[in-house]
Amino acid sequence: MKFISPKTDFAFKKIFGSIHSQNILISFLNAIVYNNQNIIQSLKIINPYNPGVTNTMKETYFDVKALLDNGSTVIIEMQVLNVEYFEKRVIYNLAKAYGNQLDAGQGYMMLQPFIALTIADFVLFEKIDKMITKFRFKEDTELFNYQDELTLMFVELPKFNKELSALETLSDKWIYFIKSAPSLEVIPESLESVSEIEAALNIANRANLNNAELEELEQQEKLIRDKKGQISLARKEGIGILVKRQIRRKFGEIAPEVQTQIEQLSLEKLDILGDEIFDLATIADLENWLDNNG
Repeated sequence: MKFISPKTDFAFKKIFGSIHSQNILISFLNAIVYNNQNIIQSLKIINPYNPGVTNTMKETYFDVKALLDNGSTVIIEMQVLNVEYFEKRVIYNLAKAYGNQLDAGQGYMMLQPFIALTIADFVLFEKIDKMITKFRFKEDTELFNYQDELTLMFVELPKFNKELSALETLSDKWIYFIKSAPSLEVIPESLESVSEIEAALNIANRANLNNAELEELEQQEKLIRDKKGQISLARKEGIGILVKRQIRRKFGEIAPEVQTQIEQLSLEKLDILGDEIFDLATIADLENWLDNNG
């Protein structure tokens, strides 16, 4: 078996947002949003997934939207790239979705709670190890909630490092599925024991996709690779300019061959050189560093 990655918009919508995905989404939301409690019994998926041609990186800012049986609406976004002003966009989309509930003339009593759940394939909050975070309006010192109308939640996938044998909770298993499905060759027993995850894996089985779906998936994967490459190149060029500026300030103009060695460094090595440049006393030290790290 070969499974597609749930991290693409296409796959995430197909797995969690199709007309056959209600039980899958209920299990996932109970695990992630409601801390492994069986709170949600039913839901309605709004604008369920339909196959189509993808022309842009993301046609909408959320991948799945559902009305829960407790009256709340949840919008779920799978975000692979940490784009500029991402944090502001998440707040804007939640506030806009909340306000758009009302038609002209309707009273505020018609407003229902909204939850925005973002699954991020990058680290958002570097100062904490906590993987699932939840934000609401709270009083500044007493920390009590001002209503429970708006909730922002984030799952930071890079912070999850459990192996298959270490999975304990339902949330562990769902996050492992999202992060590791493409690396699986069979459905593991610990995931198969959860019928909803087994169903999700069957949907994610590449063999069950038709040609049009495979083409759409491959197009999205290509778009993601291209975008990641552009971001990586831009970051490398920016760091490279900064490092060369630091070197010129410390050592003056450098030989063309030394400059070429710097330009050939990987992004990781450029980061290290930027940190260690102040420990290098002479141009010879720099040249030795480059010889050892090139």
